[in-house]
Amino acid sequence: MKLVRYGKTGAEKPGLMHGDSLRDLSAHVDDITGATLDDASLARLAAIDPETLPEVAGNPRIGPCVGNIGKFLCIGLNYSDHAAETGAAIPEHPILFFKANSAIVGPNDTVMMPRGSTHTDWEVELGVVIGKAAKYVSKEDALDYVAGYCIVNDVSERHFQTQLTGQWTKGKSPDTFGPTGPWLVTKDEVPDPQNLSMSCDVNGKRMQTGTTSTMIFTVAEIIEHLSHLFTLHPGDVISTGTPPGVGMGMKPPTYLKVGDVMELEIEGLGHQRQEVGEDA
Repeated sequence: MKLVRYGKTGAEKPGLMHGDSLRDLSAHVDDITGATLDDASLARLAAIDPETLPEVAGNPRIGPCVGNIGKFLCIGLNYSDHAAETGAAIPEHPILFFKANSAIVGPNDTVMMPRGSTHTDWEVELGVVIGKAAKYVSKEDALDYVAGYCIVNDVSERHFQTQLTGQWTKGKSPDTFGPTGPWLVTKDEVPDPQNLSMSCDVNGKRMQTGTTSTMIFTVAEIIEHLSHLFTLHPGDVISTGTPPGVGMGMKPPTYLKVGDVMELEIEGLGHQRQEVGEDA
């Protein structure tokens, strides 16, 4: 299934994609959140004949594919070639930082550059959505705790991230810096999360081309590692790192400007498009 949330910000409704048709799920579930992502709930939704669901007319805004996200967890430097382009050493363990939940927006919402920003960058990433509580799980069992996958643009302000003293979270958390979606693709449609092609274009020019097969730490290894540090809860999202081609790694470094357009794709997970605006 491809689960989606659509409508005005803060008032999104649940739906699913049936081919190219958006169908309304409101009669069956209040929202797509951690409370509805366990195996039994997903099986109940999967049993519904999509043809019986009302078709959503028009072209509504698409919201973040998960509502009320608990933790927004991010893994840094998880592709060896991305680490190389930034001049960083290969990490011994997954590098973890948090992205503020107030950064989360829909996949096609405007990304607003914060005041004074001159180093805002793009990062296409595979998002992993947790479906049931995971604590002390092994990598062999880790994927059993996944509800599905999505695209995340881990937008980053590099000056805030590296020069304002402190954790990376400062440069990762400005408002609108977490486009998520367009839909949550349930794990049954993604048999191997380590074999997905991914790309990011800026103003029509291909900047990032990669595949999840080159991750340093696999999705299963990330879940194992994190679940030994704290409990992962249903509705938590893990953004698993980005392949090479970010602006910071270019010679000379190249960053976003107001009016630029980012377009992101991951195989089987859909497409995002964001214009860059300027925060008031």
